[in-house]
Amino acid sequence: MKRRSFLASAGVGLAASTVVAAPAIAQSQPEIKWRMASSYPKSLDTIFGGAELIARRVAAATDNKFQIRTFAAGEIVPALQVLDAVQNGTIECGQSAAYFYIGKDPTFCFDTAMPFGLNTRQHISWMMHGGGLELMRELFREHNIYNIPAGNTTAQMGGWFRKEIKTVEDLSGLKMRVGGLAGQIMGKLGLVPQQIGGGDIYPALERGTIDAAEFVGPYDDEKLGFHKVAKYYYSPGWWEGSAQIPLMINITAWEQLPESYKTILEQACWEANTWMIAKYDAVNAAALKRLVAGGAQLRAFPRDVMMACEKIANELYDELSAKNPRFKKVYEAWKPFRDEERLWFRVAENSFDSYVYSQSAQRR
Repeated sequence: MKRRSFLASAGVGLAASTVVAAPAIAQSQPEIKWRMASSYPKSLDTIFGGAELIARRVAAATDNKFQIRTFAAGEIVPALQVLDAVQNGTIECGQSAAYFYIGKDPTFCFDTAMPFGLNTRQHISWMMHGGGLELMRELFREHNIYNIPAGNTTAQMGGWFRKEIKTVEDLSGLKMRVGGLAGQIMGKLGLVPQQIGGGDIYPALERGTIDAAEFVGPYDDEKLGFHKVAKYYYSPGWWEGSAQIPLMINITAWEQLPESYKTILEQACWEANTWMIAKYDAVNAAALKRLVAGGAQLRAFPRDVMMACEKIANELYDELSAKNPRFKKVYEAWKPFRDEERLWFRVAENSFDSYVYSQSAQRR
């Protein structure tokens, strides 16, 4: 009888200790509140939506102990100053394209996109299995930042022009909003590149401050209304066969996170990366149809323009490698990876795509 009474009491004690222990474990994790500034307006529900997804996932996985509040471009810092704000600790993290900051170091372009470079899958492969992430983290660490891939726009369009581009000479004198190294490349052909945040492009086009602008693709371009002020819509955006959007985190803030929070944040970023790619693939086709139906004139860059730009791009990479050791180190790792990927994609992916797309076109 006493033995049964003891076991019953022990069972109650064990159950009680279990009930008490679970909250104690949960309570051991700190409450952390961060601010995330984005380079993009809230109206862009795919790019900015990726930032919001990260914040939601982190909060849900930590029982709201780790909260990240998202801010659109201009709410805390201007669109093109997110990296600076993260670097100096004004904010804990930011969502921005790394190639906005090539004025600090052109090597940042490798993180986002290189003209005539990798497509989306190839870029992810380079980051995850080709040493790209390690090389980029070396660069970001020099700027007091820990970076995590957190989105990708996929291949972009070549932008909106007020006049047709029929020859290389037609680029001369044009003022164009264009990101990354593409501006330097086309600048050698007489184009005048402009760095402008996404939310400021429309008024610049409307006022005639610029003659052309590229941003992302049909879905976002439609939201920003570019078709209302420039009718010629060009492809491809040869400077962005892929465009990665990282989450930039202040090193001190990152290192103060519990390991579990670091893991949760990393996983949330990679989910946002996949989510953004899938979303753009799902919405761009319908948006392009709407734009064309609304009067947009779809055009392809002439082959001589493409070839002239590619030649200058390769020359520019050699010039930058000669004077920037960091760029040279990354370029010498990235270039052979790119060449190997092209060999493989030509054999399988491209031959498949070429056949099914040509058949589809014939049936229309």
